[in-house]
Amino acid sequence: MYDLPVHNTDGSVLLTFDPIPEASLGDLDPSVPLTASLVVLWWDQKCLMVFNRFRQAWELPGGMIDPGESAGEAAVRELFEESGQRADSLDFAGVTKIRVAPDDRLEFLAVYRGSVDTPQPFAPNDEMSEAVWWSPGEPLTDLYPIDAALATLCPLER
Repeated sequence: MYDLPVHNTDGSVLLTFDPIPEASLGDLDPSVPLTASLVVLWWDQKCLMVFNRFRQAWELPGGMIDPGESAGEAAVRELFEESGQRADSLDFAGVTKIRVAPDDRLEFLAVYRGSVDTPQPFAPNDEMSEAVWWSPGEPLTDLYPIDAALATLCPLER
């Protein structure tokens, strides 16, 4: 398990992870925006990580919630756009609060957990150059510590 806070190499900090019900997203502190959704996707006890060609780091698939889109819809869309995967099961795992570097702003991120029975092949895209199925605890050069922590905090429940 991870002790919080977790500091990223880019200066961002994972402050909290709360396994709240998805229906409670509307009850979050209104002074902190809910900006993005992340997906912890499991296959064969390994978690999907994608390599962001701009940040030059491994991270969980995910991204910004578009206007009019729910956090869950953003998770499904971002997972497919960044990795080509569609989860066979996907549920809400909780919400994180992060301090984003370099401008030191607070944001909430919705975190979803899911699995695939048969992964689809990865095709590089404009944002992601590679994908790997990673076993938590194993070394992965250039893996963001926040993403490693969230994978560990969101194991696939059996």
